[in-house]
Amino acid sequence: QVQLVESGGGLVQAGGSLRLSCAASGRTSSTYTIGWFRQAPGKERSFVAAVNWNGASTFYVDSVKGRFTISRDNDKNTAYLQMSGLKPEDTAVYYCAARYGWFPKGSYNYWGQGTQVTVSS
Repeated sequence: QVQLVESGGGLVQAGGSLRLSCAASGRTSSTYTIGWFRQAPGKERSFVAAVNWNGASTFYVDSVKGRFTISRDNDKNTAYLQMSGLKPEDTAVYYCAARYGWFPKGSYNYWGQGTQVTVSS
């Protein structure tokens, strides 16, 4: 089992920045793909970005390309989502997830509890 805990959410004005963290514990493995997802009120959870086991490969949904950067530090068992140029439509609960293999938009085995990001206009 892998436990994932997100942190770093909060309230920010449009155009601002936030960095989300995803700390892994338990049966951790640097071979996991880490993904970030988000769920806005009244909408389904959707994929945002993913990073492969060594950080060499990343994948983003079009709406965040150029604004968000996903990374990981395997020595700290932590992944990050640096968000800049935030827009009100980025408001959502953000979740990190882990899976084996590099299938960025595939199904994920482990999920965190989520962290709220609110962007005011």
